[in-house]
Amino acid sequence: MTDLKPGVYIVRKADGTISYRASLSRKGKHISLGSFPSEEAAHQAYAEAGRLLTDPGVRVDDLRQDSPLPFLKAVSLINLRDNGIYFGAPILLGNRDFLYYLDRDDVYRFDLDDLFYYSSHRIMRRGSRLFVADYGSQIGIMSRFGIRSFAVAGRDYLFRNGDDHDLRYANIVIINRYRGVLSYAERGFQRYKAVIHVRGNFVIGHFDTEKEAAIAYNKAVDTLRQNGFRKNYELNYLEDVGPSEYAEIYQRITLPRKILDLRPSPSSPRDPQRSSD
Repeated sequence: MTDLKPGVYIVRKADGTISYRASLSRKGKHISLGSFPSEEAAHQAYAEAGRLLTDPGVRVDDLRQDSPLPFLKAVSLINLRDNGIYFGAPILLGNRDFLYYLDRDDVYRFDLDDLFYYSSHRIMRRGSRLFVADYGSQIGIMSRFGIRSFAVAGRDYLFRNGDDHDLRYANIVIINRYRGVLSYAERGFQRYKAVIHVRGNFVIGHFDTEKEAAIAYNKAVDTLRQNGFRKNYELNYLEDVGPSEYAEIYQRITLPRKILDLRPSPSSPRDPQRSSD
């Protein structure tokens, strides 16, 4: 076989077909640039990678839509050129934070404290949900901020500067941490309402503290289960409340009669309901 163009090598697949791959080395590190349909395409990607690594005037915003090099790989190479560090993830370091590119127009900003984690975990998207694969599970990005899977932006948490792509810790304000708990202001004071969904929303009560409202929700769930409801309600976990304090608050809370008297519909013993509370 004739010599291949610089930066190109062939990989033979199990079915006998071949693919053209491109790679280069910088500072003793071998960097794969991807797989391409032809030798020429692989060589062009190699040439473009070399240009990015040697021309400091090329920024991410300057990258061509028709570039032979995949966009996310180009981001990693620009970071290597400017910061001397190569990440397999599409990360661009700044002075106090970093950008993570899902694609050209979908870019998230993180604190440097999160760099180690995201440099080794690829962020993926399903609908509006961002997640990483970790030990065989899909871990939602927002859970790293203490935001639960049921949380709704604008109701349970908000972005201080209005930018939902700015995921720096100082930009995220958690309003409601617990299931079935809503915060509100009353005469200048912060109060909390506990609500549970059973064929409609039932107000459990109004409380001075968030933990009281969360425990009231748990007590309502326990009562519904005792009354025969089979819906898979999830209890709130209060990691900063000890067993004795939890028990004291639990015993002190009195549920409204309308919840104590709720029973499953006779025509549907399992009482299937919507999953939202």
